[in-house]
Amino acid sequence: MYDGSAAGVVQLGRRGGWLGATDALEGRNIVRVHVVVPEGFDNPGQPTGGNIYDRRVCAGLAEAGWEVLVATVGGAWPGPAPGARADLARIVSAIPDGKTVLIDGLIASPAAAQLLPHTGRIRMTVLLHMPLAAVLDAHHDASAERSERAVLRAAAGVVVTSEWTRRQVLTRYAIPACRVHVARPGVDRVAAQARPVRGRLICVGVLARHKGQDLLVEALAGLADRDWHCMLAGSLDRDPDFVEQLQTRITRLGYGHRVRLTGVLAGAALSHAYTTADLLVAPSRAETYGMTVTEALAHGLPVIAAAVGGLPEALGSAADGTRPGQLIPPGDPAALAAALEDWLGDERHRHRLRAAARQRRSNLRGWEQTTQEIANALTDYGRSEHVPPVVSNHPGQTSGRACTTRAEPASGDPLPVPAIKMKEKSAR
Repeated sequence: MYDGSAAGVVQLGRRGGWLGATDALEGRNIVRVHVVVPEGFDNPGQPTGGNIYDRRVCAGLAEAGWEVLVATVGGAWPGPAPGARADLARIVSAIPDGKTVLIDGLIASPAAAQLLPHTGRIRMTVLLHMPLAAVLDAHHDASAERSERAVLRAAAGVVVTSEWTRRQVLTRYAIPACRVHVARPGVDRVAAQARPVRGRLICVGVLARHKGQDLLVEALAGLADRDWHCMLAGSLDRDPDFVEQLQTRITRLGYGHRVRLTGVLAGAALSHAYTTADLLVAPSRAETYGMTVTEALAHGLPVIAAAVGGLPEALGSAADGTRPGQLIPPGDPAALAAALEDWLGDERHRHRLRAAARQRRSNLRGWEQTTQEIANALTDYGRSEHVPPVVSNHPGQTSGRACTTRAEPASGDPLPVPAIKMKEKSAR
């Protein structure tokens, strides 16, 4: 157990609370998983999609009866300093042979040198929120992508958060299709009734280029005569240069009183923002899923989103096939402006999308389902052989390798899969 500032280990027990070593569950048929995540994943001030997902899965597994040992690793992943890599190496080296490990892809992807020596003795599953090749920031480089390829191909399994990401992994890295599992993010049921304020737009996510807030501001530049206000909710610290440029553009447009940068919103404050908003705008340039989209839909809030990555999956459709929003070409402020013009100027259009958003609430997934899919992935082992070409489990997807048998690993204890109770949901 590490107690330094760069790396630490905490333990989750059955009820999802943080436990000390003396509170470990004893004398029960418990599945143990070692989880390796970035430092700060449990910090409410850093509510990234990856952090929220990691936190909810850890708590969900613990609630289902798993013993969850969480190790946090400091550093600016996926481009950490040597000290962070050394911390990771120490943590992984301390995990006993044959044990099950779930490691966040932000750490795993660039860490082939630290992880590959151990993949033959531990059962490592990578939780890949976003492939490095799809990350549009300064951290990505060719060496990191080569590392990601090596890590994912050596892992016992890979968990991704959307079918879009699964296709990316299968196409780019030729991993056996049966080793790549989809566990889409869940969403909490919302009891509060929507009280939308007409023309109140909201965009939720860290303020950074890949989230596309600049595209939204440009789209609004031509809508000065319409009645709207826009809230940009998200961390201002990730990309200070982007935020400065965004604020400069807002000032030059004379929109200082109409576009508000709130910083991070979480909990009741975020729920209130969704409840009182008229529309969520998700103009991302890159997105593997889009948890803010399903959060908005859980509040009955329609969405205008870029048709990129996993955003169309997150938006989905109502039971009758109606889309609860509108998809637009990515990176196109003119198309976004036209969609906003339709929303602001057409009452029948708004009514239709609101009705579809309310219906969509009834078929949103809960976190229990996500956790069950993670549990299944952690206990699924298959052998593979080269069989060119092979059609994957999903239409239109191919892989150069196929899993032909299911087998328990040679070392370690067999792992039962605790059933995770699915709570009944209503679309209140």
